[in-house]
Amino acid sequence: MPKIEVASHAGACFGVGRALERVEKILDGPAAVHTLGPLIHNPATVESLERRGATVVDESSIEDLHPGDVLVLRTHGVVPQVVNRAKAAHLQVLDATCPYVKKVHHAAQRLAASGRQVVVVGEAGHPEVDGILGHAPGACVVGSAEDAAAVPLERPIGLVVQTTQNRQLLEAVVAALKGRGANVEVCDTICEATSERQQAARELAARANTMVVIGGRNSANTTRLAEICAAHTATHHIEDAQELDPAWFSGAELIGITAGASTPSSQIKQVVETVAQMTGAQEVETESQVSGT
Repeated sequence: MPKIEVASHAGACFGVGRALERVEKILDGPAAVHTLGPLIHNPATVESLERRGATVVDESSIEDLHPGDVLVLRTHGVVPQVVNRAKAAHLQVLDATCPYVKKVHHAAQRLAASGRQVVVVGEAGHPEVDGILGHAPGACVVGSAEDAAAVPLERPIGLVVQTTQNRQLLEAVVAALKGRGANVEVCDTICEATSERQQAARELAARANTMVVIGGRNSANTTRLAEICAAHTATHHIEDAQELDPAWFSGAELIGITAGASTPSSQIKQVVETVAQMTGAQEVETESQVSGT
């Protein structure tokens, strides 16, 4: 009989749980609630919040909102100018930025103030990276060791990292910069929850016949989990249980399941139950640390 095993670390992280909890508390209040972009990179959760009245708006709409409305800053963070505009529009600002992302902002500000050229290791165009850049004007983004070759070395380098990046990329970028003789101060701002999820996914994928990775396709950390798993076994990245295909599990003895940091435990449970119904598999009892959000 096939078995299902959920990775020992999977699902919604502290920052996501905190953000959802804070928004839940104000949804039934008197003020209209808007999130600046998707609160988290999980379409099902964002749709659920919208049904309860939390509309998604973009930065161009800030001045169109009514005074007294609540504007929720997404977990990925924003540039300081956005906060100033919201306050000038007499909006109530609820900052749901992940505390670990805040640490990156503070590190980038400190490095810039010390005169270093700030380098952000991350994905250009990602909301978190855009927010970091807003806290260190003149900073540049590198997404590979090759990108590091183009960084000017006119000043000492101060390096921070997008919280959901992997440590291998950080090490490769640092090695490339130091290989060019750069003076580099490294602030390793990778979230520990990200590292734990990646390591747990790697270990499970090495044993499983197939892996299912749950999370938004717009989620950087979920995409990386899928890439890690795919290096070891057949891997399928889904957003919800409706996408599951019984053919994926044909002949599988161990079906592994993991989920990105924006995936609530309810979605993980639904996928486990659906796979069990499709295959007759039983879930392996593990010490899986899945968030209860």
